[in-house]
Amino acid sequence: MTMLALPLPFVEVDEMEHRRGAALRLWSQRGGLRQGESRGRGTIPSGRSQHHRRCPIHRGPRLASTHHRSPPGIHESQHPAAGAHTIAFHLTERRGSSPAVSTIWRVLTRRGFVAPQPQKRPKSSFVRFEAFQPNERWQADLTHWSLAGGADVEILNIVDDHSRLLVASEARPTTKAADVVASFHRGFAAHGFPASVLTDNAAVFTAAPRGGGRCAIEIELDALGIALRHSSPYHPQTCGKVERFHQTLKKWLAKQPRTRSLEELQGQLDWFCDYYNTIRPHRALGRRTPARAFAARPPAAPALPGLVVPAHYRVRRDRIDSSGKLTLRYNSRLHHIGLGRRHAGVRVLVLVADLDVRILTQEGELLRQLMLDPARDYQPQGS
Repeated sequence: MTMLALPLPFVEVDEMEHRRGAALRLWSQRGGLRQGESRGRGTIPSGRSQHHRRCPIHRGPRLASTHHRSPPGIHESQHPAAGAHTIAFHLTERRGSSPAVSTIWRVLTRRGFVAPQPQKRPKSSFVRFEAFQPNERWQADLTHWSLAGGADVEILNIVDDHSRLLVASEARPTTKAADVVASFHRGFAAHGFPASVLTDNAAVFTAAPRGGGRCAIEIELDALGIALRHSSPYHPQTCGKVERFHQTLKKWLAKQPRTRSLEELQGQLDWFCDYYNTIRPHRALGRRTPARAFAARPPAAPALPGLVVPAHYRVRRDRIDSSGKLTLRYNSRLHHIGLGRRHAGVRVLVLVADLDVRILTQEGELLRQLMLDPARDYQPQGS
Protein backbone atom coordinates (compact mmCIF):
# COMPACT_ATOMS: atom_id res chain seq x y z
CA MET A 1 0.00 0.00 0.00
CA THR A 2 1.34 3.45 -0.89
CA MET A 3 2.09 5.48 2.22
CA LEU A 4 1.41 9.20 1.89
CA ALA A 5 2.86 11.86 4.17
CA LEU A 6 0.72 12.86 7.14
CA PRO A 7 -0.84 16.34 6.81
CA LEU A 8 -0.66 19.03 9.48
CA PRO A 9 -3.75 18.00 11.51
CA PHE A 10 -2.42 14.42 11.68
CA VAL A 11 0.89 15.70 13.04
CA GLU A 12 -0.78 17.85 15.69
CA VAL A 13 -2.92 14.99 16.98
CA ASP A 14 0.05 12.62 16.86
CA GLU A 15 2.11 15.13 18.86
CA MET A 16 -0.75 15.50 21.33
CA GLU A 17 -0.99 11.72 21.81
CA HIS A 18 2.75 11.52 22.45
CA ARG A 19 2.61 14.31 25.05
CA ARG A 20 -0.40 12.79 26.74
CA GLY A 21 1.38 9.44 27.12
CA ALA A 22 4.50 11.13 28.49
CA ALA A 23 2.46 13.18 30.96
CA LEU A 24 0.56 10.12 32.21
CA ARG A 25 3.78 8.13 32.64
CA LEU A 26 5.34 11.00 34.62
CA TRP A 27 2.23 11.31 36.79
CA SER A 28 2.27 7.53 37.43
CA GLN A 29 5.91 7.66 38.53
CA ARG A 30 5.08 10.44 41.01
CA GLY A 31 2.42 8.51 42.90
CA GLY A 32 -0.31 7.37 40.51
CA LEU A 33 -4.02 7.66 41.36
CA ARG A 34 -5.28 9.59 44.33
CA GLN A 35 -8.36 8.78 46.34
CA GLY A 36 -11.57 9.34 44.35
CA GLU A 37 -9.91 9.22 40.92
CA SER A 38 -10.68 6.62 38.23
CA ARG A 39 -8.51 4.62 35.86
CA GLY A 40 -10.49 5.28 32.64
CA ARG A 41 -8.62 5.45 29.34
CA GLY A 42 -6.98 8.81 29.01
CA THR A 43 -7.74 9.78 32.64
CA ILE A 44 -6.20 13.10 33.61
CA PRO A 45 -5.13 13.60 37.28
CA SER A 46 -7.46 15.87 39.20
CA GLY A 47 -4.60 18.22 39.99
CA ARG A 48 -4.05 18.84 36.29
CA SER A 49 -7.45 20.50 35.92
CA GLN A 50 -6.20 23.36 38.13
CA HIS A 51 -3.45 24.01 35.60
CA HIS A 52 -5.17 23.01 32.38
CA ARG A 53 -3.41 25.69 30.39
CA ARG A 54 -0.15 23.85 30.90
CA CYS A 55 -1.61 20.46 29.91
CA PRO A 56 -0.69 19.51 26.31
CA ILE A 57 -4.20 18.11 25.76
CA HIS A 58 -5.75 21.53 26.43
CA ARG A 59 -3.25 23.58 24.49
CA GLY A 60 -4.83 26.04 22.08
CA PRO A 61 -3.91 26.86 18.49
CA ARG A 62 -0.32 27.52 19.61
CA LEU A 63 0.25 23.76 19.78
CA ALA A 64 1.00 23.29 16.09
CA SER A 65 3.19 26.36 15.70
CA THR A 66 5.01 26.22 19.06
CA HIS A 67 5.66 22.55 19.64
CA HIS A 68 6.38 21.13 16.17
CA ARG A 69 7.15 21.92 12.62
CA SER A 70 5.77 19.89 9.74
CA PRO A 71 8.33 17.28 8.66
CA PRO A 72 9.61 17.41 5.09
CA GLY A 73 7.18 15.98 2.56
CA ILE A 74 4.05 16.78 4.58
CA HIS A 75 1.53 18.70 2.51
CA GLU A 76 -1.71 19.64 4.18
CA SER A 77 -3.38 20.09 0.79
CA GLN A 78 -3.15 16.35 0.05
CA HIS A 79 -5.69 15.47 2.75
CA PRO A 80 -7.79 18.63 3.38
CA ALA A 81 -11.03 16.69 3.81
CA ALA A 82 -9.67 14.14 6.28
CA GLY A 83 -12.10 14.08 9.21
CA ALA A 84 -11.62 12.93 12.77
CA HIS A 85 -12.39 9.27 11.99
CA THR A 86 -9.96 9.22 9.05
CA ILE A 87 -7.17 10.78 11.12
CA ALA A 88 -7.79 8.30 13.96
CA PHE A 89 -7.68 5.43 11.45
CA HIS A 90 -4.34 6.46 9.94
CA LEU A 91 -2.74 7.20 13.32
CA THR A 92 -3.76 3.76 14.57
CA GLU A 93 -2.41 2.15 11.38
CA ARG A 94 0.94 3.93 11.70
CA ARG A 95 1.43 4.37 15.45
CA GLY A 96 -0.64 1.59 16.98
CA SER A 97 -2.86 4.00 18.95
CA SER A 98 -4.81 7.21 18.56
CA PRO A 99 -6.59 9.79 20.73
CA ALA A 100 -10.37 9.55 20.93
CA VAL A 101 -12.25 10.65 17.82
CA SER A 102 -13.96 13.37 19.87
CA THR A 103 -10.55 14.74 20.91
CA ILE A 104 -9.35 14.84 17.30
CA TRP A 105 -12.60 16.55 16.32
CA ARG A 106 -11.97 19.29 18.89
CA VAL A 107 -8.46 19.85 17.50
CA LEU A 108 -9.84 20.17 13.96
CA THR A 109 -12.58 22.54 15.12
CA ARG A 110 -10.12 24.70 17.04
CA ARG A 111 -7.90 25.03 13.96
CA GLY A 112 -10.82 25.89 11.66
CA PHE A 113 -11.00 22.61 9.70
CA VAL A 114 -14.63 21.93 10.70
CA ALA A 115 -17.29 24.27 9.31
CA PRO A 116 -20.62 24.31 11.20
CA GLN A 117 -23.52 23.19 8.99
CA PRO A 118 -26.71 23.55 11.06
CA GLN A 119 -28.80 23.80 7.90
CA LYS A 120 -28.08 20.20 6.83
CA ARG A 121 -30.98 17.80 6.77
CA PRO A 122 -30.77 15.11 9.52
CA LYS A 123 -29.42 11.80 8.24
CA SER A 124 -32.28 9.97 9.97
CA SER A 125 -34.74 11.57 7.55
CA PHE A 126 -33.29 9.74 4.51
CA VAL A 127 -34.23 6.26 3.33
CA ARG A 128 -30.86 4.70 2.58
CA PHE A 129 -30.26 1.93 0.06
CA GLU A 130 -27.10 0.14 -0.98
CA ALA A 131 -26.36 -2.49 -3.59
CA PHE A 132 -25.56 -5.89 -2.09
CA GLN A 133 -22.75 -6.78 -4.54
CA PRO A 134 -20.00 -4.91 -6.37
CA ASN A 135 -21.07 -4.06 -9.92
CA GLU A 136 -24.72 -4.53 -8.99
CA ARG A 137 -25.26 -0.84 -9.72
CA TRP A 138 -23.07 2.00 -10.92
CA GLN A 139 -24.04 5.63 -10.42
CA ALA A 140 -22.91 8.25 -12.95
CA ASP A 141 -23.23 12.03 -13.04
CA LEU A 142 -21.61 15.18 -14.42
CA THR A 143 -20.28 18.08 -12.37
CA HIS A 144 -18.52 21.33 -13.28
CA TRP A 145 -15.11 22.78 -12.46
CA SER A 146 -13.11 25.72 -13.77
CA LEU A 147 -9.49 26.06 -14.89
CA ALA A 148 -7.14 28.82 -13.80
CA GLY A 149 -8.10 30.98 -16.77
CA GLY A 150 -11.80 30.71 -15.93
CA ALA A 151 -12.69 28.13 -18.61
CA ASP A 152 -15.50 25.82 -17.49
CA VAL A 153 -15.01 22.06 -17.81
CA GLU A 154 -17.20 19.06 -17.10
CA ILE A 155 -16.14 16.08 -15.00
CA LEU A 156 -17.89 12.73 -15.48
CA ASN A 157 -17.77 10.64 -12.30
CA ILE A 158 -18.85 6.98 -12.15
CA VAL A 159 -19.09 5.30 -8.71
CA ASP A 160 -19.89 1.71 -7.72
CA ASP A 161 -22.97 1.78 -5.47
CA HIS A 162 -21.89 -1.08 -3.18
CA SER A 163 -18.20 -0.32 -2.59
CA ARG A 164 -18.04 3.41 -3.49
CA LEU A 165 -15.19 2.48 -5.85
CA LEU A 166 -14.44 5.34 -8.22
CA VAL A 167 -14.78 3.66 -11.62
CA ALA A 168 -13.99 6.76 -13.67
CA SER A 169 -13.36 10.48 -13.22
CA GLU A 170 -12.71 12.19 -16.55
CA ALA A 171 -12.61 15.87 -17.45
CA ARG A 172 -13.60 17.35 -20.82
CA PRO A 173 -14.51 20.81 -22.12
CA THR A 174 -17.96 19.44 -22.96
CA THR A 175 -19.01 15.83 -22.39
CA LYS A 176 -20.83 14.44 -25.40
CA ALA A 177 -22.82 11.24 -25.80
CA ALA A 178 -19.92 9.32 -27.35
CA ASP A 179 -17.63 10.49 -24.52
CA VAL A 180 -19.95 8.88 -21.98
CA VAL A 181 -19.84 5.59 -23.90
CA ALA A 182 -16.04 5.73 -24.07
CA SER A 183 -15.72 6.43 -20.32
CA PHE A 184 -18.01 3.52 -19.49
CA HIS A 185 -16.02 1.18 -21.71
CA ARG A 186 -12.81 2.16 -19.92
CA GLY A 187 -14.60 1.32 -16.68
CA PHE A 188 -15.77 -2.01 -18.13
CA ALA A 189 -12.20 -2.89 -19.09
CA ALA A 190 -10.88 -2.13 -15.58
CA HIS A 191 -13.69 -3.44 -13.35
CA GLY A 192 -16.04 -5.59 -15.41
CA PHE A 193 -19.61 -5.04 -16.61
CA PRO A 194 -22.23 -3.87 -14.07
CA ALA A 195 -25.71 -5.34 -13.81
CA SER A 196 -27.30 -1.88 -13.88
CA VAL A 197 -26.51 1.83 -14.15
CA LEU A 198 -28.28 4.72 -12.37
CA THR A 199 -28.10 8.30 -13.70
CA ASP A 200 -30.10 11.51 -13.69
CA ASN A 201 -31.99 12.81 -16.75
CA ALA A 202 -29.17 14.76 -18.44
CA ALA A 203 -29.22 14.70 -22.23
CA VAL A 204 -26.09 12.53 -22.42
CA PHE A 205 -27.80 9.84 -20.31
CA THR A 206 -31.32 9.74 -21.74
CA ALA A 207 -33.28 11.16 -24.67
CA ALA A 208 -36.74 10.28 -23.30
CA PRO A 209 -37.65 13.71 -21.79
CA ARG A 210 -36.66 15.46 -25.05
CA GLY A 211 -39.02 13.96 -27.57
CA GLY A 212 -38.35 10.26 -27.22
CA GLY A 213 -35.77 8.09 -28.87
CA ARG A 214 -32.61 6.79 -27.22
CA CYS A 215 -29.17 8.30 -26.74
CA ALA A 216 -25.82 6.56 -27.24
CA ILE A 217 -25.37 5.19 -23.71
CA GLU A 218 -28.94 3.84 -23.69
CA ILE A 219 -28.32 1.99 -26.94
CA GLU A 220 -24.94 0.67 -25.77
CA LEU A 221 -26.09 -0.56 -22.35
CA ASP A 222 -29.13 -2.20 -23.90
CA ALA A 223 -26.87 -4.03 -26.35
CA LEU A 224 -24.76 -5.29 -23.43
CA GLY A 225 -27.73 -6.45 -21.36
CA ILE A 226 -27.14 -3.78 -18.69
CA ALA A 227 -30.24 -2.23 -17.10
CA LEU A 228 -30.34 1.59 -17.18
CA ARG A 229 -32.45 3.50 -14.67
CA HIS A 230 -32.92 7.23 -14.14
CA SER A 231 -33.74 9.27 -11.05
CA SER A 232 -36.90 11.34 -10.80
CA PRO A 233 -36.53 14.89 -12.13
CA TYR A 234 -35.26 17.37 -9.51
CA HIS A 235 -34.53 14.58 -7.03
CA PRO A 236 -30.71 14.28 -6.84
CA GLN A 237 -30.94 12.24 -3.61
CA THR A 238 -31.62 9.13 -5.72
CA CYS A 239 -28.05 9.39 -7.07
CA GLY A 240 -26.82 10.39 -3.63
CA LYS A 241 -23.56 8.42 -3.63
CA VAL A 242 -22.13 10.01 -6.76
CA GLU A 243 -23.53 13.42 -5.71
CA ARG A 244 -21.74 13.06 -2.37
CA PHE A 245 -18.55 12.07 -4.19
CA HIS A 246 -18.74 15.33 -6.17
CA GLN A 247 -18.46 17.19 -2.86
CA THR A 248 -15.49 15.11 -1.69
CA LEU A 249 -13.68 15.62 -4.99
CA LYS A 250 -14.31 19.37 -5.12
CA LYS A 251 -13.14 19.89 -1.54
CA TRP A 252 -9.88 18.22 -2.49
CA LEU A 253 -9.52 20.10 -5.79
CA ALA A 254 -10.13 23.42 -4.00
CA LYS A 255 -6.98 22.79 -1.94
CA GLN A 256 -4.83 22.04 -5.00
CA PRO A 257 -3.12 24.56 -7.29
CA ARG A 258 -5.65 25.63 -9.92
CA THR A 259 -4.64 23.96 -13.18
CA ARG A 260 -4.29 25.84 -16.45
CA SER A 261 -4.93 22.95 -18.81
CA LEU A 262 -7.29 20.02 -19.08
CA GLU A 263 -4.34 17.62 -19.07
CA GLU A 264 -3.10 18.96 -15.72
CA LEU A 265 -6.60 18.68 -14.24
CA GLN A 266 -6.88 15.08 -15.47
CA GLY A 267 -3.56 14.36 -13.77
CA GLN A 268 -5.01 15.59 -10.48
CA LEU A 269 -8.12 13.47 -10.98
CA ASP A 270 -6.04 10.36 -11.69
CA TRP A 271 -3.99 10.92 -8.50
CA PHE A 272 -7.10 11.40 -6.40
CA CYS A 273 -8.77 8.33 -7.94
CA ASP A 274 -5.88 6.15 -6.78
CA TYR A 275 -5.82 7.75 -3.31
CA TYR A 276 -9.61 7.54 -2.91
CA ASN A 277 -9.83 3.90 -4.00
CA THR A 278 -6.80 2.41 -2.27
CA ILE A 279 -5.76 4.59 0.69
CA ARG A 280 -8.61 6.71 2.02
CA PRO A 281 -10.82 4.76 4.50
CA HIS A 282 -14.57 5.22 3.98
CA ARG A 283 -16.87 5.64 6.98
CA ALA A 284 -19.83 3.95 5.24
CA LEU A 285 -17.63 0.91 4.57
CA GLY A 286 -16.54 0.34 8.17
CA ARG A 287 -13.29 2.27 7.56
CA ARG A 288 -12.32 0.03 4.65
CA THR A 289 -11.08 1.45 1.38
CA PRO A 290 -13.38 1.18 -1.67
CA ALA A 291 -10.90 -1.16 -3.39
CA ARG A 292 -10.96 -3.53 -0.41
CA ALA A 293 -14.76 -3.44 -0.25
CA PHE A 294 -15.01 -4.07 -4.00
CA ALA A 295 -12.80 -7.16 -3.75
CA ALA A 296 -14.57 -8.59 -0.69
CA ARG A 297 -17.56 -10.07 -2.57
CA PRO A 298 -18.13 -11.63 -5.99
CA PRO A 299 -19.26 -8.97 -8.47
CA ALA A 300 -22.67 -8.95 -10.12
CA ALA A 301 -23.02 -9.22 -13.90
CA PRO A 302 -25.51 -8.12 -16.57
CA ALA A 303 -28.69 -10.19 -16.40
CA LEU A 304 -30.83 -8.77 -19.21
CA PRO A 305 -30.90 -10.34 -22.69
CA GLY A 306 -28.24 -8.61 -24.74
CA LEU A 307 -24.92 -8.96 -26.42
CA VAL A 308 -22.78 -11.81 -25.11
CA VAL A 309 -19.56 -9.96 -24.41
CA PRO A 310 -16.74 -11.65 -26.35
CA ALA A 311 -13.12 -11.86 -25.35
CA HIS A 312 -12.14 -9.52 -28.21
CA TYR A 313 -13.70 -6.16 -27.43
CA ARG A 314 -12.26 -2.74 -28.21
CA VAL A 315 -13.21 0.91 -28.46
CA ARG A 316 -11.45 3.49 -30.59
CA ARG A 317 -11.96 6.97 -31.99
CA ASP A 318 -11.48 7.75 -35.67
CA ARG A 319 -12.41 10.15 -38.45
CA ILE A 320 -14.25 9.17 -41.64
CA ASP A 321 -11.97 9.79 -44.63
CA SER A 322 -12.74 11.99 -47.64
CA SER A 323 -14.20 9.04 -49.57
CA GLY A 324 -16.67 8.22 -46.78
CA LYS A 325 -14.91 5.11 -45.45
CA LEU A 326 -13.31 3.85 -42.23
CA THR A 327 -10.52 1.31 -41.95
CA LEU A 328 -10.62 -1.48 -39.40
CA ARG A 329 -8.06 -4.22 -38.81
CA TYR A 330 -9.33 -7.70 -37.93
CA ASN A 331 -7.05 -10.76 -37.58
CA SER A 332 -4.17 -8.74 -39.08
CA ARG A 333 -6.20 -7.92 -42.19
CA LEU A 334 -7.30 -4.38 -43.04
CA HIS A 335 -10.98 -3.86 -43.95
CA HIS A 336 -12.74 -0.76 -45.33
CA ILE A 337 -16.23 0.11 -44.10
CA GLY A 338 -18.44 2.29 -46.28
CA LEU A 339 -20.43 5.10 -44.62
CA GLY A 340 -21.07 7.55 -47.47
CA ARG A 341 -19.35 10.75 -48.61
CA ARG A 342 -21.92 12.88 -46.75
CA HIS A 343 -20.18 11.82 -43.52
CA ALA A 344 -16.65 12.65 -44.72
CA GLY A 345 -14.56 14.26 -41.97
CA VAL A 346 -16.96 13.30 -39.15
CA ARG A 347 -15.30 12.14 -35.92
CA VAL A 348 -16.74 8.85 -34.71
CA LEU A 349 -16.54 6.27 -31.95
CA VAL A 350 -16.05 2.69 -33.18
CA LEU A 351 -17.23 -0.17 -30.92
CA VAL A 352 -15.93 -3.57 -31.97
CA ALA A 353 -17.09 -6.86 -30.42
CA ASP A 354 -15.46 -9.57 -32.51
CA LEU A 355 -17.36 -9.26 -35.82
CA ASP A 356 -20.08 -6.95 -34.50
CA VAL A 357 -19.18 -3.32 -35.33
CA ARG A 358 -21.06 -0.16 -34.33
CA ILE A 359 -20.11 3.35 -35.44
CA LEU A 360 -21.44 6.37 -33.54
CA THR A 361 -20.96 10.13 -33.96
CA GLN A 362 -19.64 12.23 -31.09
CA GLU A 363 -23.25 13.25 -30.39
CA GLY A 364 -24.26 9.60 -30.09
CA GLU A 365 -26.03 9.07 -33.42
CA LEU A 366 -25.64 5.50 -34.68
CA LEU A 367 -24.30 5.80 -38.25
CA ARG A 368 -23.97 2.11 -38.97
CA GLN A 369 -24.06 -1.33 -37.35
CA LEU A 370 -22.80 -4.35 -39.25
CA MET A 371 -21.41 -7.86 -38.95
CA LEU A 372 -17.94 -7.70 -40.46
CA ASP A 373 -17.32 -10.18 -43.28
CA PRO A 374 -13.70 -11.36 -42.77
CA ALA A 375 -13.55 -12.65 -46.35
CA ARG A 376 -14.15 -9.21 -47.90
CA ASP A 377 -11.90 -6.18 -47.89
CA TYR A 378 -14.64 -3.61 -48.60
CA GLN A 379 -17.81 -3.66 -46.49
CA PRO A 380 -20.38 -1.82 -48.66
CA GLN A 381 -23.37 0.02 -47.22
CA GLY A 382 -26.45 -2.13 -46.93
CA SER A 383 -24.44 -5.31 -46.36
